[in-house]
Amino acid sequence: MSLLGRISFTIESWLNALLNRTSDPAAELDYSYERLRDELQEINRGIASITTQKKRLEMHRERLQAAAEKHDEQVREAVRQDRDDLARRALEKKHATVDQVGDLEEQIDRLQATQDRLTERQVTLRGRIEGFRTHKETLKARHEAARASARVAEAFTGVGGEMEDVSRAIERATDRTEQMEARASALEELEASGALDDVLAEGDEIDRELERRSTEQRIDRELEEMKTRVGRETRDETDVELEQEPTGSGTD
Repeated sequence: MSLLGRISFTIESWLNALLNRTSDPAAELDYSYERLRDELQEINRGIASITTQKKRLEMHRERLQAAAEKHDEQVREAVRQDRDDLARRALEKKHATVDQVGDLEEQIDRLQATQDRLTERQVTLRGRIEGFRTHKETLKARHEAARASARVAEAFTGVGGEMEDVSRAIERATDRTEQMEARASALEELEASGALDDVLAEGDEIDRELERRSTEQRIDRELEEMKTRVGRETRDETDVELEQEPTGSGTD
């Protein structure tokens, strides 16, 4: 990776951490894997470009070689016609063409060497990517397993935030229940001792006792009146029956 690429990678990683605030190892591994794949693509494009340039130079070299062969034939034809001037000119063109072919071959060799280096790097990087992919998936699986185990452990131990909320809710409910139970027990005790009536009822104990005695006396008076009335009615009925009996019952 070039210096500019490293700087860009650092900035992107920093921005990602600044935005998320939470590190995600799985996402970081995937991001690194994609960057390696991008670098491999750059190498592939470089190899394709070099191969294209090399092919163009090879085609040009073939044309120059064909021209050199043509100039060589011109030299022989000029010699057969006893035209030294034409033979010299053809030789000059042939040598110039051969020199160009030599330059092209040097450039082709350099491009081939560059292509070989890139191809070697391509193979190496592809192997690294495949190895990193396997390692990445293994690490992601381990991370997910560890995170799941941590969540299970938090659930059992109550360390996690949700379990802490549940524990606090249970604690508050328990406190309220105990308070209500204590209040109910206290009210029952006050009611049994009579103190609860003192608190809830109007007036004091003397007033309630006087009112109770007054009610009892009124009931007693009504009961006596009822007894007197019933006794009077019974005597009246008896007197009526005696008056209705016949007076001369002893004469035959």
